[in-house]
Amino acid sequence: MSNIIDKINAENFKKDAGAFKIGDTVKVGVKIKEGDKERVQNFTGTVIARDGSGSMETFTVRRISFGVGVEKVFPVHSPYIVKVDVERSAQVRRAKLYFLRSRSGKSARLRSIIEHGAPAAAEATAE
Repeated sequence: MSNIIDKINAENFKKDAGAFKIGDTVKVGVKIKEGDKERVQNFTGTVIARDGSGSMETFTVRRISFGVGVEKVFPVHSPYIVKVDVERSAQVRRAKLYFLRSRSGKSARLRSIIEHGAPAAAEATAE
């Protein structure tokens, strides 16, 4: 029984799916079917959680749309996820960023990371 489950998981497993982490601002390209046409719709937001493991792994993306917080949960290995582009990385100290739900404006910002791994605030004061 377990052999069959492992075979199904291996077929649906994406190799390049885990290139983002919690706190990153990502652009998720999702396939949308409208009648007989298919298009890609982007959902941009901050990754606030990753749950599960293997082929059942999911991630939650949150953004503010017209003053209302919108969260979507995407399966990492779904065939409907075309791409996940990391637009910005942030330094976080939590595995889940659920505290962002109660914050808005400047208090909801995360500390950015420059390519070298140093926080952006330290980079700006050094100049």
